[in-house]
Amino acid sequence: MKQPEAGFRSGFVAIIGRPNVGKSTLLNCLVGQKIAITSPKPQTTRNRILGILSRDDAQMLFLDTPGIHRAKSSLNKYMVDQARAACQDVDLVLWLVEADRPVDEDSPVHEVLSKISTPVVLGINKMDLVERDALLPLIDAYSRQREFAGIVPFSALQGTGVDVLQQVMLEYLPEGPRYFPEDQVTDLPERFIVAEIIREQVLNRTQQEVPYGVAVVVESFQENEKSNMISIGAVVNVEREAHKRILVGKRGSMVRNIGTAARLEIERLLGVKVYLELFVRVQKNWTSSDRMMKEFGYE
Repeated sequence: MKQPEAGFRSGFVAIIGRPNVGKSTLLNCLVGQKIAITSPKPQTTRNRILGILSRDDAQMLFLDTPGIHRAKSSLNKYMVDQARAACQDVDLVLWLVEADRPVDEDSPVHEVLSKISTPVVLGINKMDLVERDALLPLIDAYSRQREFAGIVPFSALQGTGVDVLQQVMLEYLPEGPRYFPEDQVTDLPERFIVAEIIREQVLNRTQQEVPYGVAVVVESFQENEKSNMISIGAVVNVEREAHKRILVGKRGSMVRNIGTAARLEIERLLGVKVYLELFVRVQKNWTSSDRMMKEFGYE
């Protein structure tokens, strides 16, 4: 590992918050490209996702986490455990809240924060949705709950204030080495990202109860150098026969639409032509089965 110049900073920042506060949107904004899927549906992110921001003077390593909520099923508990674990052994925690929502004094996020001594920056996302005067009482209310290393309003969707947020976080990172090459934005394998892109298209095209019970597994990933094409075979696992019928659609129309949209997104990511074949399979009650969750990569 190359020794950094004097004053070079590097460190880990865990991004936490309730579901749907914009954690993944912020991560994509910070690293300058899409590595985490986004959706208006809750609990879109299921795993910790590392995003790498490289600057001339620093390398900031962000951990996007599942939304912290009161978990019941095995899958939900796994997701919350991922968020809790991300807060351990990091240099800074970024707690995201929304400018257009009142302060939640009984949030399960408080339980996580009460058990760590790491500095916490409060990021108030979606500032574009409220008048500036409305931010002051919100900042005051959160300030009464605990001491923060900094409080920054911003808009992840528009990018407004993200540079200020970045600078505030940078102040709490120690001097250290450059852990990854400058052009690397994540440590995720391509198969993982491909599976997430497919799941994102399912989220965007189905009703509320269907996407929660969906797990995508990439079973084949073959590169053909001669044709400069990648052939991908993936299985979309669902919990119920009714969900399978919805995903397949009339004469296969839904799964074809999902496949086409996912293929175009994957081609943009990989920079080559992609042949994508999707299968839909029923795995009853997999979200409550530790064995099947492990098979699908949630362990």
